[in-house]
Amino acid sequence: MVNNFYIEAFKIFFKIGAFTIGGGYAMVPLIEDEIVNKRKWIEQDDFLDLLAIAQSAPGILAVNIAIFVGYRLRGVKGSLVTSLGSILPSFLMILAIAMFFATYKDNPYVEKVFKGIRPAVVALIAAPVFRMGKKAKLTWKTIWIPVVSALLIWLLGFSPIWIIIAAGIGGYIYGKYSIVNG
Repeated sequence: MVNNFYIEAFKIFFKIGAFTIGGGYAMVPLIEDEIVNKRKWIEQDDFLDLLAIAQSAPGILAVNIAIFVGYRLRGVKGSLVTSLGSILPSFLMILAIAMFFATYKDNPYVEKVFKGIRPAVVALIAAPVFRMGKKAKLTWKTIWIPVVSALLIWLLGFSPIWIIIAAGIGGYIYGKYSIVNG
């Protein structure tokens, strides 16, 4: 018989994958609410660490966080269950859309629906960013780091990879310096 955890984890990630518009960042608060707040499977600080790793790893954020959460909870089997739950709804929706989109893509009502969805998607992405900033304990002394990082990527075209590497090195140096002098 299949362990209840696997069924419950699959259902959670399937539901989140099915009803979240806006991609990985829009999914983060829903995953956090289910895994950290409601079920208390992972502590808040551990979730933030997993999220940081998921953002740094190559690939889709929603799948990455599902894999890391599943692995943290039940190893390889857990990561397979949570990632499948996260991916399957999108796969099925994209398959259905692909089958019908060519026929309806020039329909003015369909175009208006997509234009109406765009601003909502921006809000769905922005809200978790602000929430993560609060939970990351940003202060007036550290707020410059994400602001400068975003500007370097957006305005100057810096690769996010270099920003992540620089932030990791800076964090290591700061940690080493603050431990020695703290």
